[in-house]
Amino acid sequence: MDAQTIFTTASVMVLANGAILTAMGRELPASLRAAAIHWCLGTLLIAFGCIVFAFGGPMPRPLMLSAANAAFAFGLTVYWIAIRLFLRLEIKARFFLPAVVASGAVVWFSAVMPSFSVRMLVVSVVWAGLMLMCVRDLVDPSRGNSSLARSILGAMFAVVGLYSVARCGFYLFAAPPEDFAVEAGGHWLNVLSALLMTLLPVVGTTAFLLMCSDRLRRGLERAAATDYLTGLPNRRSLAKAGAGAFLDARAGGVEFAVAVFDVDKFKAINDGYGHDAGDRALIHVANRLSGQLRPTDIIARTGGEEFVVLLRELVPGDALAMAERMRAAVERSDFSVDGREVRLTISAGLAVSNAGDADYDSVLRRADDALYRAKENGRNRVEIARDDASPSGEAAGGRLTINDPPAISGEDWSLPDEGPQARPLDGQISR
Repeated sequence: MDAQTIFTTASVMVLANGAILTAMGRELPASLRAAAIHWCLGTLLIAFGCIVFAFGGPMPRPLMLSAANAAFAFGLTVYWIAIRLFLRLEIKARFFLPAVVASGAVVWFSAVMPSFSVRMLVVSVVWAGLMLMCVRDLVDPSRGNSSLARSILGAMFAVVGLYSVARCGFYLFAAPPEDFAVEAGGHWLNVLSALLMTLLPVVGTTAFLLMCSDRLRRGLERAAATDYLTGLPNRRSLAKAGAGAFLDARAGGVEFAVAVFDVDKFKAINDGYGHDAGDRALIHVANRLSGQLRPTDIIARTGGEEFVVLLRELVPGDALAMAERMRAAVERSDFSVDGREVRLTISAGLAVSNAGDADYDSVLRRADDALYRAKENGRNRVEIARDDASPSGEAAGGRLTINDPPAISGEDWSLPDEGPQARPLDGQISR
């Protein structure tokens, strides 16, 4: 089989791949559609280059070489742009400059000053450079979540790029005649070149679609684990983290605590100002609570106006101080609706893990019971579960609250300011 036959076969395969990608691209969400369109365009440009190499024999040779090489250079450039769009990276007009240089060099050194060596050198450098840019963006861990499909696509670009450099070195060392044609004949290097140049549009398209599929899967997983309004983890995510904290506490004796917060008189905000104002109030509270947490803590919205905070790696006595600091952060914050100040306060129930707990849910239930007592006792307060009251702080009935005598104000409960941030389960989320 010679190179021309391979280019002919590859043209059909690449065009079929482009058609499939075009059809599937319509089903992709808007966030992926632009990247898919550009990948499809790059595939069609590569296909055009293959077609020109396969059937361009009757054309004037300079014209055939210029058209085919320009198609390959611009196709690789559009592949790079597709990858950057997929990774949500900036696109600039100067990205097309290497393809313009390569195309101009082919025209000049095939029609004006024929030179196979110079033409091969310029084209190979441009191709290798473009593929190196693709590899850099695909393997950089700072540019989105890595995946097997990304690694495969990056490896493919690396292999073809290295081959382009090696092929250029071989041709320059062998010093072929000026009329040597890399697109025809049965020379093994010509055949291998034809095979590798069709690798990216055929196999690469499959890897690109797998990248899109992986992005969609991750998005669905995040949606299933995240509260749609505040961007915080939801009840399902918290239950998983809480179960892990309970096992860690049992294994290493490290305490954890659960604080359940509820916005006071939230129904009055919805009824008086509308549900949009209520949603903004929930986002406001979520931000105030999140801003008081350490990197090891996790906050979740578990439904309605209720938030639950999982406090891990506790120093004895810190839990109540942290819960009070969060309560005070909401009380002291400014919140307005249509220019009118609206007072927001929260009540909290707190429970610290102990040897009597059977599981994480046991701690959560005790915190929830403490929250009900906080509501009953006047709201805008933190109440700790009965089983967690210290002998020195017990009030009548064995209940410890921040308002039990001796009186303790919110300012008395403080921790060193470490500039903490809430740690949602799937990375930092801000609103």
